[in-house]
This record gives sequence, C-alpha cells and structure tokens, in this order.
Amino acid sequence: MIQNTTRLKVADNSGVRALFCIRVMGKSGARYATLGDEIICSTKAVTPQSTIPKGEVVRAVVVRCKDRVQREDGSVIAFDDNAAVIVDENKNPQCTRVFGPVARELRDREYMRIVSLAPEVI
Repeated sequence: MIQNTTRLKVADNSGVRALFCIRVMGKSGARYATLGDEIICSTKAVTPQSTIPKGEVVRAVVVRCKDRVQREDGSVIAFDDNAAVIVDENKNPQCTRVFGPVARELRDREYMRIVSLAPEVI
C-alpha cells in the first residue's frame, strides 16, 4: 500500500530516481494506493541530465508494490520494491523505456502504453 509520505523508486528513464507521495488520487478520502492507482508526487532525487527538476510536482502510476495484492482469480502478488512511472494528464508516460516487471493490473486500468514499454508483465 502506498500512502502519503511514501518514497518510491522510478521505473522509467525520465531522469528521476526517487519520488515522494503527496496525495493518492481517486475517491475522495482515499488513503492507500495499490497497483495501477495514480498518485501525486514530488521528485526527490534526479540525475543531472533530467528534464524534470528536483522538487517538481508530477503525476505517477504505481507499477510495483511491496504489499501483497490479491487478484480476482485468488492468486497473490508482491514485489520487492515500491515503484512508479511518471505520466501526464492523458495517462501517457513521460519516458521511452520502463525498467523491471510491471503488474497486469495496469492493463485493466487502461495504461496500455506502459504495458507495451515494459519488458515483463506479471
């Protein structure tokens, strides 16, 4: 589960290395975000060649989550880290590559561009 003040890794080549969750988007009063949910983040660590400066507020989609998530078929999935991909208002990623596996739940949430860029969908 991702909540306010959670730090996440960035799983794309946008030049940002770490994010800090400010707000979970969705229903009013939503406290936790899970796989495929959109969050508002602040950039905490960036590379020198990044086009996104440190401290900028961005939107991101959670692609990996440490907490166990139960799927409709009864299987349970958990990842080793919390990771997100930076997106714009139209749900398009601001990158050209996605690193590491992503969850199948992104396909249900219509983030097909991220799914197509990912090397593995679990």
